[in-house]
Amino acid sequence: MARWRPAAFAAFLFLLLAGHCRGGKTGICYGRNADDLPSPDKVARLIQQQSIKYVRIYDTNIDVIRAFANTSVELMVGVPNADLLAFSQYQSNVDTWLKNSILPYYPATAITHITVGAEITESAVNVSALVVPAMRNVLAALKKAGLHRKITISSTHSLGILSRSFPPSAGAFNSSYAHFLKPMLEFLVENQAPFMVDLYPYYAYQNSPSNVSLNYALFSPQSQGVIDPNTGLVYTNMFDAQVDSIFFALMALNFKTLKIMITETGWPNKGAAKETGATPDNAQTYNTNLIRHVVNDSGTPAKPGEEIDVYIFSLFNENRKPGIELERNWGLFSPDQSAIYSLDWTGRGNVDIMTGGNITGSNGTWCVASTNVSETALQNGLNWACGPGDVDCSAIQPSQPCYQPDTLISHASYAFNMYYQQNGATDVACSFGGAGVRTTKDPSYDACFYLDSDRKIINTNSTPPPAPSASSPSLPGQCFTLLLPMLPIAIASVFL
Repeated sequence: MARWRPAAFAAFLFLLLAGHCRGGKTGICYGRNADDLPSPDKVARLIQQQSIKYVRIYDTNIDVIRAFANTSVELMVGVPNADLLAFSQYQSNVDTWLKNSILPYYPATAITHITVGAEITESAVNVSALVVPAMRNVLAALKKAGLHRKITISSTHSLGILSRSFPPSAGAFNSSYAHFLKPMLEFLVENQAPFMVDLYPYYAYQNSPSNVSLNYALFSPQSQGVIDPNTGLVYTNMFDAQVDSIFFALMALNFKTLKIMITETGWPNKGAAKETGATPDNAQTYNTNLIRHVVNDSGTPAKPGEEIDVYIFSLFNENRKPGIELERNWGLFSPDQSAIYSLDWTGRGNVDIMTGGNITGSNGTWCVASTNVSETALQNGLNWACGPGDVDCSAIQPSQPCYQPDTLISHASYAFNMYYQQNGATDVACSFGGAGVRTTKDPSYDACFYLDSDRKIINTNSTPPPAPSASSPSLPGQCFTLLLPMLPIAIASVFL
């Protein structure tokens, strides 16, 4: 008969959870198409002052790479489209580039990714046939230097690489790109590299405000959910819908295991008179909510809890960029380093996404389970909250005050609200892949009390959870707290 071995199970659970505790990364895009920008050394100091750990640049400028030496900032560098011909034709060109632009500064500068080409389907010159051969040559050069397992190679794309993105489950790549896309995807899988894409919910809103509301584009809890008719998944923001459209497009080609990385996303702080959505307040709201979404590993409706790495565009307004005024105003800072708006890069800031004011608790809101999602979605959310989410779910056990009614939606509502209150009462903390919804109506009943900003104890028969706080730990912090007690048992189990 099989025996229950607590030590072995603890070791298994430790390893399982440890793999999910890194947390999504949030970085910044450092473009330099502007006049009077600070020197790279000053920019590196500014980025460190902002506690930004991940930076993307679009070339391999030596001064910039050198400026980030010994800063612990991880750098993504790029091969511009203009260099793809030389990189694809001759291996010697790539070897020389690596020798001169990367090797002298690595590992003092922590270069982690190389993007070979950028949004090639948007290029005025057709370079699509060059990108995969160039990627292979870069890989060959890295192998010679012994860096192919330390520096990841990929290429970035716009959402225009899809022929269809709505509903997300119908996401499909444009068939005219098949000649380079399939070998690229095979390269990425073989080298465990992510599929990189630049996503801009702002343009979806700007181009079709009658179909895409501002609230939906900004992650606002006041937005009305959009149901995918093919899957029944509920989307509460445009970002998730765009990410999942890429996921379903990859799945249609049997590449569903590829990780998706968002190498550009953001919101403009200024535009023409008709571009009313381009304001500093909306830019701050979008990026604040985006960071929370990433830090809390909310994932997407199709992949709840999936960590997503994103790079916000951009560090500075860039006055030399061509096109309409909007194109030059995506920055967090002006070239003189004055902040256009502020961001909390920890994802635990106190900006109230419902009112724009400061908050210290739920402010009279609760999180409950949605009645418009599948039982599978509710069960997944319940399992997450009562497991890695570190919620005390004893109150919904038999004979406890919140066990009745013994229904999935009732138990999920209790667990969702506990997680929501413990994690700053933000819209992200009530996401659960679209299975959670915020409400201003107290869902407490009989002896079952739902925690809010004023209630500190749920019931008298179960251990009270920690009081909610605007500075509640992020998901990685919660994972550490959850894993730490298991560590001695996991180590000891090795010797059993």
